[in-house]
Amino acid sequence: MVVAFIILGVIAILSGAAVFWVDSMARATYALALSFIAVGVQVLFLAQNYVGVITILMMVMEMAIMAVYMVMFMGMNPALMPMSMVHSKKASLIVAITTFVALTAGILLIDWPSRRGAPAADVTAALGEALMGSKMLVMAVISPVMVATIVAGVSLAHHRTRYDRFGDDLTERPARDPQPGGVGR
Repeated sequence: MVVAFIILGVIAILSGAAVFWVDSMARATYALALSFIAVGVQVLFLAQNYVGVITILMMVMEMAIMAVYMVMFMGMNPALMPMSMVHSKKASLIVAITTFVALTAGILLIDWPSRRGAPAADVTAALGEALMGSKMLVMAVISPVMVATIVAGVSLAHHRTRYDRFGDDLTERPARDPQPGGVGR
């Protein structure tokens, strides 16, 4: 379990960093989803089943929604559109290092309070109630609506695919584009 936990930690860190190494928004989205899945599985290892599953489901759904919006608003396959995911590199690096140092100092230097009282009999249920409270029914109803919205959004926004442009075996060159242009119009 310890080795798997460490491996998941490495996967989470590397895939989180890959968000800034890859050259497209779609690849960055998939890398971020992988990072969140690894963290969610780590939370499952800590016997916090509710929080682990919710983390995985919510983050994967969020990344799916992000990918759908990229397709809808960019009007093309965003995986084919190279771009940099890092902006203001010097300022970003300064902010990241400062934040890391401040958070690390806070963790190490703060005099943490000792526990008062006893934990609940079922810690997972207590944590779930604290996080969701009375909104669980709303989440259960909204989740299928969100999935239907994603499927409908992709279906409506992506009226033609790369198979329409490059043929069934993706070998037709040049592409059949009803609107010429593309990258670098």
